[in-house]
Amino acid sequence: METRTDILQYLKSSPTGNFFLLAGPCVIEGEKMALEIAERVLSLTNTLGIPYVFKGSYRKANRSRIDSFTGIGDKKALEILRKVRETFNIPVVTDIHTEGEAVMAAEYVDILQIPAFLCRQTDLLVAAARTGKMVNIKKGQFLSPEAMRHAVQKVRDAGNNAVSVTERGTTFGYQDLIVDYRGIPEMQKNGCPVILDVTHSLQQPNQTAGVTGGRPDMIETIARAGIATGADGIFIETHQNPAVAKSDGANMLPLDNMGQLLSHLSIIRAAVNAINSSNSIPCADSCQ
Repeated sequence: METRTDILQYLKSSPTGNFFLLAGPCVIEGEKMALEIAERVLSLTNTLGIPYVFKGSYRKANRSRIDSFTGIGDKKALEILRKVRETFNIPVVTDIHTEGEAVMAAEYVDILQIPAFLCRQTDLLVAAARTGKMVNIKKGQFLSPEAMRHAVQKVRDAGNNAVSVTERGTTFGYQDLIVDYRGIPEMQKNGCPVILDVTHSLQQPNQTAGVTGGRPDMIETIARAGIATGADGIFIETHQNPAVAKSDGANMLPLDNMGQLLSHLSIIRAAVNAINSSNSIPCADSCQ
């Protein structure tokens, strides 16, 4: 497999200036499903000129109930992530929860992701940074975009400049999230890529049944707005059949719908690039 010595460069490598994509299942459920998702999404992104990173959690540590599915075993899931990486020559990302996990997961993946609830954990951020892997920090649902500069700086102070931040919605009441799109340009002031986590922004947490709900019907709406606002990357959880997914099925994108969504977003990105590259936009006579 080609070694990705500079993940940040890879994420910016689209020949058309397209956004990059982090996509895959919420959690690794098995080898067959993971390889199928990676293969199908990669085919789409190659056609559209979208740099693609396969996403999959090797273990789900933050669950509402103790009997919720957490994974197929750390070693087994990490080996599947490595197989995706080597089979398709694409970077892979997974989330970690402790300093020890940072060292373990770094042997298998290209990007270590810090969950939103843990984005202020200094020891975790430093441990991830010191592995030399790129670090993607999800913004806590309880933090302002401006506050994320401190998390970014912790990674840089630990000697690692390969860092990105991800917007995933802000707590709104007890059972809903909202996306404040002002946060995208605000977090870009940190000089690192800003990713919009579309599907987690549509979660409906804290349900009385102990199973998180969601609004998958709003995925394209949220994603379109993110691209129009200038997000560098998009994060989407997808599954062959979300109804039977073992985690976060309520807010996942069906894999069959990925092509249409990416095509639409690419059109919007091209329009945004055209606007940004123009020094002035001609005004029709009616608006003179």
